[in-house]
Amino acid sequence: MTATLPMSGLAVLEAGACEAPARDAGLAQQPHWGGHPDLERIKTLLRELPPMVTATELNQLREALVRVQGAGAMLVQAGDCAESLYECTEAGTAAKLDVLSQLADHAESRLGLPVVRVGRIAGQFAKPRSRPVETHKGRELPVFRGHMINSETPTTEARRHDPYRMLWAYRAGLKVSDRLRGSRDGAPARSVAAGPWTSHEMLVIDYETSLLRMDFESGMIFLGSAHFPWVGERTRDPRGAHVRLLATVHNPLACKLGPNARLSDVIELCEQLDPDRTPGRLTLIARMGARHVTEALPPLAAGVRRSGHPVIWLCDPMHANTIQAAAGVKTRRMTDMIQEARSFLAVMDRLNLHPGGLHLEVAASAVTECIGSRIADDSSMLSQYTTLCDPRLNPDQAIELIDAWA
Repeated sequence: MTATLPMSGLAVLEAGACEAPARDAGLAQQPHWGGHPDLERIKTLLRELPPMVTATELNQLREALVRVQGAGAMLVQAGDCAESLYECTEAGTAAKLDVLSQLADHAESRLGLPVVRVGRIAGQFAKPRSRPVETHKGRELPVFRGHMINSETPTTEARRHDPYRMLWAYRAGLKVSDRLRGSRDGAPARSVAAGPWTSHEMLVIDYETSLLRMDFESGMIFLGSAHFPWVGERTRDPRGAHVRLLATVHNPLACKLGPNARLSDVIELCEQLDPDRTPGRLTLIARMGARHVTEALPPLAAGVRRSGHPVIWLCDPMHANTIQAAAGVKTRRMTDMIQEARSFLAVMDRLNLHPGGLHLEVAASAVTECIGSRIADDSSMLSQYTTLCDPRLNPDQAIELIDAWA
């Protein structure tokens, strides 16, 4: 049985996770609701709504991730950079699930291992950004931070941070989560643990703390917004609000690590997020960049192994390989992504560690946002450039990357 946390219990968790003032680095990358008069009412409404995931599902995913950690399976995590609330339809969700299945099936056939399927789906509605503003046609505007916070439309009003969007994101996420649950329920019993499961970057503290829930049978507290939340490179401060919040929940967790990650911080993260050294609990996602992974990853991977934390190592070959195209938009080169993936594999092989899988940003359509695989220049790249934020692979490019991995 699952229930909303009593206000007393929720207050304790929120205080532990979010005691830092808004100006403190402990609450990085948060919306500025501007003293919206309905914020507390919106959070109260979210606390009263059912979770999108169940304790039983979290245990099934944990079981699957134990297999990945033990080198008996692989993980493919894929989906949009920033989900569109307008695409959370039956047809839109079906298309995304089809692509995730296509990638996972291809990886299984090439690698001869079962593949756990995790989508960047049902909650990837908020994005961290490197700058709070951007310039559009000579005007400075607040930057787009994902549909949970504001709109991509380049006007001052559309870019205002609106807490009512958290309710919109919840309704859309619940609809998609229910569709994925139906997909799992229709699968053979032996493959249920393979997914598909939901994941997103755990970013907006007001939203996530409002979706903390308790399973009364086990007494465990879990994040009700996703099966597999992760903390990003910009918010992985071991003493920050995001890590403190994730440390309290039962969900399997992930953390992204960039090329400047220090071993001491990574070990502290592991101690915070996996104090009991539990297989299947923690995944570390390396997003180092093609030029840096060979030097930056080995000391981290070796140090974590010495610490005794049984983590899964996942490769994100996309996020640290973003460049500016001549046309003025962001892009990524397939050659860089393939190089990072192969360098990651070489490091894992040298250290005798299992390469757990790939974390990819992939569209459900034939977008032309990344250079490579018949997308040779800026002119062809701009023909289907539709991402809300960062450039995504199209399905054919993602298959090519999996082939290079295999």
